[in-house]
Amino acid sequence: MTPMRLIFLALAIWGSIHPMFYFTKWLIANDWDWAGMIDAWYVNDSATGLTWDLTIAAISLSIWIIIDSFKRRDLLSLVALPLTYAIGLSCGLPLYLFLRSRPAKAA
Repeated sequence: MTPMRLIFLALAIWGSIHPMFYFTKWLIANDWDWAGMIDAWYVNDSATGLTWDLTIAAISLSIWIIIDSFKRRDLLSLVALPLTYAIGLSCGLPLYLFLRSRPAKAA
């Protein structure tokens, strides 16, 4: 495995664990109030701007993943889509880059 692929894999793992630590910590402290967590994403203009920034980036990544995966006939890469929305862009993007950078299969 190349150093670049190892970096993408490490970032995907970090991007799945680190945000979930904070999400879980908040949910435990607030009786698993999912609606409250979503409300917290819009608590002020700064948080709202960041929420929209990440949403637009996630949608852009999703479009790219879908088009690129079908063009390359690499359906395994689609696994990055649900992880992007369930965990976050910090997991989905490096995971997709990790999957996309694997050696091509011989035809």
